[in-house]
Amino acid sequence: MHHFGMMRLLRFIGLAGLAVANPVTFDVDSVDSTSAAWPNGPLVTSGRWIHDAAGSNVTYAGANWPGAADTMLPEGLQFQSIDAIVDKIKGIGMNAVRLTYAIQMIDEIYDNGGKDVTIEKALTQALGVTNGPKVLAQIIKNNPSFSASTTRLQVFDAVAASLNKAHIYVHLDNHISKAEWCCSTTDGNAWWGDTDFDTTKWARGLSYMATHGKAWPNLVSMSLRNEPRSPDDKSAAATASKKTYNWQGWYKFVRQGADAIHQANPDVLIFLSGLGYDTDLSAVTKGSALSPGNDRFSLSDFSGYSNKIVLELHNYQNSASSCSSLESGLTNAGFSAMSSGSGLQIPVVMTEFGFMMDASTYKGVYATCLAKFLPNLHAGWTIWVLSGSYYIRSGKQDFEETWGLLNHDWSAWRNPTYVKEQLEPMIKATLSA
Repeated sequence: MHHFGMMRLLRFIGLAGLAVANPVTFDVDSVDSTSAAWPNGPLVTSGRWIHDAAGSNVTYAGANWPGAADTMLPEGLQFQSIDAIVDKIKGIGMNAVRLTYAIQMIDEIYDNGGKDVTIEKALTQALGVTNGPKVLAQIIKNNPSFSASTTRLQVFDAVAASLNKAHIYVHLDNHISKAEWCCSTTDGNAWWGDTDFDTTKWARGLSYMATHGKAWPNLVSMSLRNEPRSPDDKSAAATASKKTYNWQGWYKFVRQGADAIHQANPDVLIFLSGLGYDTDLSAVTKGSALSPGNDRFSLSDFSGYSNKIVLELHNYQNSASSCSSLESGLTNAGFSAMSSGSGLQIPVVMTEFGFMMDASTYKGVYATCLAKFLPNLHAGWTIWVLSGSYYIRSGKQDFEETWGLLNHDWSAWRNPTYVKEQLEPMIKATLSA
């Protein structure tokens, strides 16, 4: 929104230190990348914690790298090399990237006889016959291992490989079905069965990416869907879809998606997002009846992989005037599952929060509160957003992202003072006891 041996490494190309709440201290740079010590997976859950294979706690502290918009390519490559961008993420100590993709990308692969679309075609279709080739030339200049015949998934592979070399976890996020800027209640992507949200193709897409991601040593988790929300456009599909916009419908669909991912790739953690743009998981964490039915959320329903389920929440309460009120709201929304007294103890990760990267917003209640609340809770997080700009957003090409951690050409931090004074301390606090 704006809103894991050696053979696997050799199969791949080419790893943000281990995020631990009860830390094992070591020098990341001294780790032999061929030793398979990192990422020491697969990751599992135990109560409110995520653990690696050694039983150490793992906590995400990272950023969102979008790749689900019209081009269906990870953003920023017309300005910088993948390695240069990864170096910036690594340089401030982040250990995770939430990499987004669209189901449309997989649909087009199936429609094309199993062959992915080239970046040349993808860019021309999204940006036009004039600008598409121009941006393609810029991407190849910055990333000379690419060519016009490079495919979209090969770009994702290269991003994952660079992150792997830097010891940075990849969390793969199904952001949307139809590739475009997300999100609204009337975009046709709001809820299962909505105009552009085909449930069968969604499950197929999850399975495809879970299978494809087996070649990425650092793919440790996947989401089911970004920001489920009420389907409010007036189409017949949305009208029918809206009848299942409730907790009962949610539970049916998330179990279907979770099964699809786990059957394809049993190693990855599976993130479940809540209702209302993923701002509410209260019925899950409080053990309420999943209305209008009477079933209740139970990890035992995820048969054979109950230790693979994680909850994710988003928050964009930028107008918050009270930290205590914001924290209370977040606790009620789902972070209560991180407390010892909770009936359901399960990891909760804030996979999106963010704000304008100007000179003052990070000093306000919202940003300063989250910078303390999440590390104090030992909760993982990925901030929205890394992008300083987009190839195209909502019809506008070379779109400026004022919420971006990086500046327009992705060459430097948009607000280096924020990064130094608040973001880096937040990362450090999250990754330490």
